[in-house]
Amino acid sequence: MRYLFMLSSLIIIASVQSQNPVTSLSGSILKPPTEAPEVKAKKDKELAEAEKNFLDHPKDMESLIWYGRRMAYTWEYDKAIQLFTYGISLDPDNPELYRHRGHRFITTRQFDRAIDDLETAARLAEGKPLTTEPDGQPNAKNIPLSNLHFNIYYHLGLAYYLTRNYAKAEEAYRKCLGYSNNDDLLCATTDWLYMTLCRQGKMQNASSLLEPITKEMNIIENESYHKRLLMYKGEMKPEELFGNTQQEDTLNLITQGYGVANFYYCTGKKEQALNILKRIVQLDNWAAFGFIAAEADLVNGL
Repeated sequence: MRYLFMLSSLIIIASVQSQNPVTSLSGSILKPPTEAPEVKAKKDKELAEAEKNFLDHPKDMESLIWYGRRMAYTWEYDKAIQLFTYGISLDPDNPELYRHRGHRFITTRQFDRAIDDLETAARLAEGKPLTTEPDGQPNAKNIPLSNLHFNIYYHLGLAYYLTRNYAKAEEAYRKCLGYSNNDDLLCATTDWLYMTLCRQGKMQNASSLLEPITKEMNIIENESYHKRLLMYKGEMKPEELFGNTQQEDTLNLITQGYGVANFYYCTGKKEQALNILKRIVQLDNWAAFGFIAAEADLVNGL
């Protein structure tokens, strides 16, 4: 019997070997960025280990999910989506499968499909106990910070934000606040909710969100969101967050830059906002949420 399951797993692996390229919202093909050799080697090693674990435990959804996650970390998003789809065919009531597939539908600019998956994940996870979601790319302290419910509503809010359904995005982010049980998660959710409210012209409501945000918060990994919130409070200047692109980590630069652009837009400085958005989409990490949001704003028009 184990041999049959292993054979079935090999067939599944073979079936997801074709990789469709990811295209931007403007229609151009997005190629994986160049990574440092040691980073690529580490990701490839982890992917090989995840594949072996899946072969050894072909009925285990956790093994399948990790294999799909590792595929995505090596920029093989279409393969990851196919694998999560296979998992759903085996376990259609598993909210984690829809949560992860929904995330990768966002990455591949399939926002409506992401919304469908994440709404399904929210329904399936309702009433279930809060569970910590392990990190595939751990933070500096190797402390997992997020949980399944947070990740469902966080990504659902983003998918609605990207489709400009700000009322639904606000609803998702307000639910997400209920699962933001540490300072890192609170900052991430508050930031996107702040931007969502600003896009609706609810500046007073947005400002009221900032009351619990302080410089003394215990931030482990979401420093960029923390800085954005301090900027909204007037405790940091926009140019402190989006400065010399040669001196900052690209992901942080994209994250901080999008917040600055949105801040400029919502305070009537549209031209400055557009200039930053154009700079963001020239950077080398098109999977970052700030990059996707910048791309959506440029394609759809501010």
